Amino acid sequence: MIGEVDRDGPASDVAAGLARFRARYGLLLEWVVSALMIILFVEVTVGVVFRAIGASLIWYDEVASVLLAWLTFYGSALASVKRAHIGCPEVVEKLAWPMRRRLNIVAQVLVIVFFLLLGGVGLWIMPVLADDALVSVPVPMSIVQSVIPISSVLIVIAEVTHLVDLVVARREPKPAAPAGVALADGLH
Repeated sequence: MIGEVDRDGPASDVAAGLARFRARYGLLLEWVVSALMIILFVEVTVGVVFRAIGASLIWYDEVASVLLAWLTFYGSALASVKRAHIGCPEVVEKLAWPMRRRLNIVAQVLVIVFFLLLGGVGLWIMPVLADDALVSVPVPMSIVQSVIPISSVLIVIAEVTHLVDLVVARREPKPAAPAGVALADGLH
């Protein structure tokens, strides 16, 4: 309410700022994923049309594979922002808030470490692939494989914002609406 004193002070300011950042960041990733989906759709449609008229394009299968991989990696970054990855929240939700918070913090740290390692290996391998190219198109494999370190950084950014939320939260947050349909809902 207007005029009500904020009991959390800086903690709620941080949470509000992170929520605004995540919303904008998620929107940016939605645009990237949407653009990749449209490009993939157009590319595959063109390939199918050319194959149907008997003039197959030699490059469309390989480019479609690369676009699908990129869509998967950037889509994972978007899923990270929206907390839409596969999980088992029903088990964790049974724990008391302090234990659940600690467990979630440990999980966030492990995810961040994993993607930092994945991004580091992705950066390390890019120069090794610099002399290789796609078979049908002269695109360096280092550009193709750049999706690994880039998406790793995007995922780390998303996961760090959630980690900060957990660290700053002193009391149990209000339950959020589920990102998707619960598995149990589909089993009735």
